[in-house]
Amino acid sequence: MCPALLENEERCFGGMTFFAQSHPVEVCGSNGLPLTPNSITIYGKSQFLKTIYHPNLSTYLDIIRSKHERIVVVAEYNGDPLNSKKNVNTDDILKIAFQCLLGLQYMNKLGLVHRHLSPENILFNKSGNVQLYNFGLYFMTDCGKNVSFPIGYPKYTAPEVFLSSGVSSPKVDSWSLGMIIAELLLTKSIWSGVKLSQCLRKVLSLIHCESSVFERLAREINCYNIYKDLPDKVKEFVDCCLQIHPLKRKIPEELLKLPIFEKFLLQNEKEIEKNLYRNIIVRKMDELYYLWQLAGGDITVELKKQGLIRSRPPILSIPNLVILLGQMFGRRDTAGLFDLRVVKIPLDTLHQRLSHIPYIANYPWLTDQMRVQSQEELIDAASQLPLIIRERDTEYQFYRIVLYDRLLQVYPITRKAIIEEAHKDIPPPVRGAVWAALLGITGDIQKYYDMIDKETPTHTDRQIEVDIPRCHQYSELLSSGAGHERLQRLLKAWVRNNPHYVYWQGLDSLTAPFLYLNFNNEARAFECLSKFIPKYLHKFFLKDAIIHEYLGKFSQIIAFHDPQLANHLRSINFVLELFAIPWFLTMFSHVFPLHKILHLWDKLLLGDSSFPLLVGLAILKQLRDSLLTSGFNEYSMMMYQNTPPSITYRKHQFNQPKNQNLVLKRFCVDDFLDLLDNSPDRLITVDIRNNIQFERGAVIGSINIPFTSVQLSLTHIETLGPHAKPLVENKNSIVVIIGPHDQNNALFADFLIKCGVVGVCSLQGGISTLRIKSPNIIVVPR
Repeated sequence: MCPALLENEERCFGGMTFFAQSHPVEVCGSNGLPLTPNSITIYGKSQFLKTIYHPNLSTYLDIIRSKHERIVVVAEYNGDPLNSKKNVNTDDILKIAFQCLLGLQYMNKLGLVHRHLSPENILFNKSGNVQLYNFGLYFMTDCGKNVSFPIGYPKYTAPEVFLSSGVSSPKVDSWSLGMIIAELLLTKSIWSGVKLSQCLRKVLSLIHCESSVFERLAREINCYNIYKDLPDKVKEFVDCCLQIHPLKRKIPEELLKLPIFEKFLLQNEKEIEKNLYRNIIVRKMDELYYLWQLAGGDITVELKKQGLIRSRPPILSIPNLVILLGQMFGRRDTAGLFDLRVVKIPLDTLHQRLSHIPYIANYPWLTDQMRVQSQEELIDAASQLPLIIRERDTEYQFYRIVLYDRLLQVYPITRKAIIEEAHKDIPPPVRGAVWAALLGITGDIQKYYDMIDKETPTHTDRQIEVDIPRCHQYSELLSSGAGHERLQRLLKAWVRNNPHYVYWQGLDSLTAPFLYLNFNNEARAFECLSKFIPKYLHKFFLKDAIIHEYLGKFSQIIAFHDPQLANHLRSINFVLELFAIPWFLTMFSHVFPLHKILHLWDKLLLGDSSFPLLVGLAILKQLRDSLLTSGFNEYSMMMYQNTPPSITYRKHQFNQPKNQNLVLKRFCVDDFLDLLDNSPDRLITVDIRNNIQFERGAVIGSINIPFTSVQLSLTHIETLGPHAKPLVENKNSIVVIIGPHDQNNALFADFLIKCGVVGVCSLQGGISTLRIKSPNIIVVPR
């Protein structure tokens, strides 16, 4: 029998919290704006940690910014702290040291230093493997500058840390590991029970040690006999870690080359090869964390249960004295100190929610059509529900994530299937990758992005520096220092890579959604932007006439779908330039908040360059209040599907059809014939030729209203007599004007629009073009 999902899952979540240091007084930066809170700086900088995956490092899952500069960190917690293990034999101790060094070596290659290494931050799981926990605290706090507490356990901290205020090197981790391994080998805690001041004195006293530090520690805690019996290679390793002078101390990479670790290196290579496909259907921890939250998990609630977050009246934290410079005197608020406790949270909530799902559902087979063979009925049924419900349904999101994960693994072969699935919805965790697939991004994008000069000053730098602090600053991610740096690099790269364009105000807003989704993948964000602009803003900034053409087409679409609104805007002389230009120059990213833009662009990327015109119409139709709370995307897509391509055709659009010679305000013959063949019920044909011409031959089912019988000055539909009824009752059909002259067709179309008739357009080329293209549809009316 197939086991249930997460049935034997050992991994857990670990939650911890601390406070960022508050700025002493309200001061402004060089740009005249208030300084960014340190908690936001930490939040932005820590995003990089979520990209680090290594078997000996705990995966960072989430960093949450809360009130009063509080930071909550969620990471994988697999196993128990090393200090809970007793009587570990020498071989196991060396294995622990080896795996710790592997984790530290990988960190060092990424430019990271742990600086917080201790037995509490080394997790030992049931399989006997080790993971380093909380390895990013020193990095995310900018080497401790953004917090008011020191980083590191005094007993395990290298002496030079206390003697200098500079940035720590990887060698401080070698010292910490040496102290930890020394305790394990001697089977006794070093300096247990001493006060903090005594501990600091003992660490600093080691500076004067002229012999082996390891030997001295063994004598201090009366374990010299154990020390004597240790193998020489083991002593050599610990002595290499505990060198007083940093210049003589080895870094983790050098320690791994010691003879004592040769057999472990060989075993590790075999283990990697052996486990290459063993865990292929194990879900990643970030996916489980996302599903756990949907199932009702809340890390803040868990921390409150364990007392790590405590509410207290603000008056109790008021200092006794505050001077003008911002310094505070009096009782210190202990809540701002670093709490060493970590709350271990099992996946029970998620396991109960998904207990009926078989384990094999992690990796379903795909058919030749790239469809999942099972769970289709569930997905099809749920896809009829509103998007907000689907995004909160744990089981539905699980199946969607599994499906997209499989499709993205073999992209671009599966691009067609990804597009088909995206029409249903896109799960938030995979939105960045799916957008890239919808835009057709392939190849070595990182190499291409790295080749672009993003450092050389340009004439647009000043404007970019002004725009960035104003771009979606309500977003903690984009308002952080790391967010500003990334956004600046992306904008400079785009300007450098597109010399035929000029930088315009709004490009930052256009870039923001791509950066938000690809915060740790600038190359993909840049490539998405580079594909997006030609598709939806083709040549917008080369000639003023192009944007005016776009606005002119927007005006026609308003009249086509909502003539009453068009008439009202015209009557009050409310020109589109007053409000619509920012919409289309930023594809609405300057108008709506990011979380709305993400859903809007999910649909936008599935349409062509005409889709934004219908989005703009949807804004006018539903107004802002209803727009932000109702099914706006579905309305936009419905109008997009119900609007023939020739109605939205523009001469300067990117995907211009070949041999297309449309005049603006016209409905092409091909669209007319397509509707006549496939959806005749959606078509109302009005023939404005005289009665004699109409009786000689006309389109089946057409209405004859001779142009000469219409008084254009009387804009009342009732003047048309009995033929007015189908036009008045029209809701979703397209009214096509057919006549011998394009000028008369356009005049009659304008007349119907002024009368409030929906969906009016005139046939390009009139009746003569129709005779040439398809003479068989013109018959003698009965």
